[in-house]
Amino acid sequence: MNIDFNGKRVLVTGSTGGIGFAAAKGFLAAGASVVVNGRSEESVAAAVASLREVGPTVEGFAGDLSMAEACERLVARHPNFDVLINNLGIYGPQDFFETPDEVWDQFFQTNVMSGVRLSRAYAPGMADRGWGRIVFVSSESAINIPADMIHYGFTKTSQLAISRGLAKRLADTGVTVNAVLPGPTLSEGVASMLKAGNTSGDSVEKIADDFVAAHRSSSIIRRAATVEEVANMIVYISSKQASATTGAALRVDGGVVDSIV
Repeated sequence: MNIDFNGKRVLVTGSTGGIGFAAAKGFLAAGASVVVNGRSEESVAAAVASLREVGPTVEGFAGDLSMAEACERLVARHPNFDVLINNLGIYGPQDFFETPDEVWDQFFQTNVMSGVRLSRAYAPGMADRGWGRIVFVSSESAINIPADMIHYGFTKTSQLAISRGLAKRLADTGVTVNAVLPGPTLSEGVASMLKAGNTSGDSVEKIADDFVAAHRSSSIIRRAATVEEVANMIVYISSKQASATTGAALRVDGGVVDSIV
């Protein structure tokens, strides 16, 4: 299968590291022009410099896309994309009874409304051109709501509802909308979270494996995924070859969700 994004413009939000960075790298390797995004000029510049080793057609946009103003600046600077990857997201454990309104709103604005605003801005142009791809990077936590991250799971479930509904809204336009559901994935952020307070001296891969065994015991692969493994699904579902898949929730969870559908 030859996945080719030559002539296509791709936006990957939250892409200075982790899954987003791996996805941007995959798109560049397949010939796309890519805009990466992060909150600071420094992180964006570092990501762009690293990605230019893969391909020259990469730009950066610094801005906190949880805020409407930053989304407006992005759209003004880059009015059209062929592929939109709504990857921006935050996570972190907090007990339900100790999670205040402002944290719920922060998670909602970041994980949900950033994708809503950008999809609303870019989908009409895709439909007018007769081709486009929108992907929401959700999580297996959308289905397996974590008891210690209910506020996070809520936002990931919301992404599934939006992606399914938007796929229906864009029926017969040539634009597909899908969600990708990673399971435990060894991104830089997850690695830092797992290592915090761990004094075992084990490698981060071993710590991640132990976490999966203890907290995601239904995992079939018995390990955390790599960011590249998740990015592969994102790149594929955004390709021309995936034209018959829309409104889907595609799991890259290592079999954590115990379901045959």
